[in-house]
Amino acid sequence: MSRESMLAKTLIELADTLVADFDVVELLTILADRCVDVLDVGAAGLMLAGPDGRLRVMASSSEKMRFLELFELQSQEGPCLDCYRTGQPVVNQDLAKVNGRWPRFGPEATAAGFRSVHALPMRLRGSIIGALNLFHVEVGTMRSADIEAAQAFADVATIAILQHRAKLEAQVVNEQLNQALNSRIVIEQAKGMIAQREGIDMAEAFARLRNQARERNLRLADFARQVITGTRGALDGSAFDGSALDGSALDGSALDGSAPTNSVLRNRP
Repeated sequence: MSRESMLAKTLIELADTLVADFDVVELLTILADRCVDVLDVGAAGLMLAGPDGRLRVMASSSEKMRFLELFELQSQEGPCLDCYRTGQPVVNQDLAKVNGRWPRFGPEATAAGFRSVHALPMRLRGSIIGALNLFHVEVGTMRSADIEAAQAFADVATIAILQHRAKLEAQVVNEQLNQALNSRIVIEQAKGMIAQREGIDMAEAFARLRNQARERNLRLADFARQVITGTRGALDGSAFDGSALDGSALDGSALDGSAPTNSVLRNRP
């Protein structure tokens, strides 16, 4: 199979991983393996930054590569770290001549059998999420065409990961919005119970509900649920008598999100 065909096959394979149950580790593992197959490098690995900005090893083409990348993180020096910090490629680094730059990592990589190293950023516009490490077992420069192909692989993975991250963040926002809306319904129901039972307007009922929740160090929505479900001792006698929890203020539909009774509506400010 020609090099161009292998490149095309790799890009198609990467695209095939972008399904509903998208697996970031699987995507990056495929990428590391294909870098070895297509780009004729000895080993490849990828690091991604976590929420705290610290890099973590996510995929390696071999166990020897994984241990070397872990050593790079432990020693806090090496091509992948430099690439991530600067956002710029680190290419054609002869490991026998970089002891001044990486005094601990250089000898360790050489002992593992590697002679030259390259690192390419996983970057989209201003976002840098990690780096791709490529190691050769022989000294020599990497062809510009191979560097461009490796950067293309890294770019595809970067776009996929950022899109996946945006989707997850959107789901979290939607869940938080739904939770807020549901909490508001519960609070309105509890206000209606209190207002109807005590013969007060909704503003006063809400003020009393908030005060009672604060005194008990409870979230307002959680305390409102206690009021609705009639949890024993949810309201003290200073604001309401015990019958406020007996459910008499609401009919059977009170908990289904339907509107309050007419008497409650008349008390709404």
